Amino acid sequence: MTRIKRGYIARKRRTKIRFLFTSSFRGAHSKLTRTISQQKIKALFSAHRDRDRKKRDFRSLWISRINAIIGQKKPKIYYIYSKLMYNMSKRQLLLNRKIVAQIAILKGNCLFMIANEMIKNKNSPETELREGGRIEEICIIK
Repeated sequence: MTRIKRGYIARKRRTKIRFLFTSSFRGAHSKLTRTISQQKIKALFSAHRDRDRKKRDFRSLWISRINAIIGQKKPKIYYIYSKLMYNMSKRQLLLNRKIVAQIAILKGNCLFMIANEMIKNKNSPETELREGGRIEEICIIK
């Protein structure tokens, strides 16, 4: 019986996987077929896992930025992060942590003014801060 060489289709499939997906890997991870398939599975698993991890990392970054701005000694503000976020939600200021962190970095005085307004109007949760125009008036840089 004559020998049949099965090279064409299988080789085409393997080189397609090799050049499309694992061309940036080093050593055997980009050369050997079995290792390529293992690395592909591992890379896709890591990408899926780290998309969730990225959300957690950014949330903790925003929290630490807010905490760092609030913790400064110069303009006296008697807040810690948890109380600030609690009072903002209690007064129905719908600002998420990302926006508050951006306000803290770009316009730190604006965050202090918002916090001081909340301290002044401590007893009445129905404050002027809830109306959208009031926050914009406070945050204007003069």
